[in-house]
Amino acid sequence: MFQGNPVDLMASLPMARLVGKLGLASFLTFSALSGAGVQARGVVDEPTPVVALSSLPKEAQQTQRLIRSGGPFPYAKDGVVFGNRERLLPRRERGFYREYTVPTPGARNRGARRIICGGHQPTDPEACFYTADHYANFRQIAQ
Repeated sequence: MFQGNPVDLMASLPMARLVGKLGLASFLTFSALSGAGVQARGVVDEPTPVVALSSLPKEAQQTQRLIRSGGPFPYAKDGVVFGNRERLLPRRERGFYREYTVPTPGARNRGARRIICGGHQPTDPEACFYTADHYANFRQIAQ
């Protein structure tokens, strides 16, 4: 008996035969790999929504001006490489994206708001993105 079924009945099931031939570990690996594309988190399939810089908070507008002028930035982590681990931005080589803090009034720390810019010239980025929720959602800032 296997899970309440006679073993000879289990052997007649196509899936049971496949598991028997491949071995359980191989079957589980194959199953995980074949469904990976469907369940991958954060793969960019759709264009990122666009937002006008003028509609962002005044702190984001000021941060964008600082980015284009090369600083000085108020936070030590401003300008560090953004790894895009969430994979919500278009895939690019490591070092392409840099992150900058958008101050949050009343926050005692850096808060959750950021601007992420991508490009080879930090003061002339190819694209910038705004997130108000610490990388959960992005909107591309219209140039």
